[in-house]
Amino acid sequence: MNTENCPLKTAPCPPTALITGGGGDLAQAIRLELESQGWQVHAPTRTQMDVTDKTQVQAVMGALPRLDLLIHNAGVLSDASMLKMTESDFQQVLQVHLKGAFLTTQAALKLMVKQRQGHIVTIGSFSALSGPVGQANYAAAKAGLIAFTQSLAAEYGPRNIRANCVLPGFLDTRMTRDLLAKHRPEVESRHTLGRLNTAEDAARFIAFLHTLENVSGQVFQLDSRIHRWG
Repeated sequence: MNTENCPLKTAPCPPTALITGGGGDLAQAIRLELESQGWQVHAPTRTQMDVTDKTQVQAVMGALPRLDLLIHNAGVLSDASMLKMTESDFQQVLQVHLKGAFLTTQAALKLMVKQRQGHIVTIGSFSALSGPVGQANYAAAKAGLIAFTQSLAAEYGPRNIRANCVLPGFLDTRMTRDLLAKHRPEVESRHTLGRLNTAEDAARFIAFLHTLENVSGQVFQLDSRIHRWG
């Protein structure tokens, strides 16, 4: 463990992670997984840190002595058909996913560049690859997040800062529970294994991914839906 930027340099500091959208089921699963491995984890909820508010982001990030892993997990859904989707529906989803990633990444980089190391993981979605009906805003935001992540990896790789995008799959969480109550068989049928991923599985993968120090600029899909590239 690195003692740089540690208040007590006589002893190693635990690695530090910050997970945005900290109140969500996936965020909590990641927090528990990292904490079980000895991490110090900050998982602010939206009321504690609105990722679209630069002042709030800087206040939370600025209070950290160091940051080894940023997980941009904050997200929102506002599904509607194209003609029924309002400008507010479209704007809000892009703001949270893209502007939120931009603001939190900028703040994280100020710490990571000084440390000469760091890892930024963005939480993507299969919707970015498939463009589902009624999710023009969400699919566009998540597709943009992939490009954002890869651009970041290319720019900051020479400074030993990694960036990867994880598509955790269709998880059984509070966000999807109502949908699954009505359409679980249909949803599961789209998976070649006929079952869904779990937040705990995704959390374990993200923790493992962080240990792969030579992996950056990649997109990882964690369920069994098949997408043909190109």
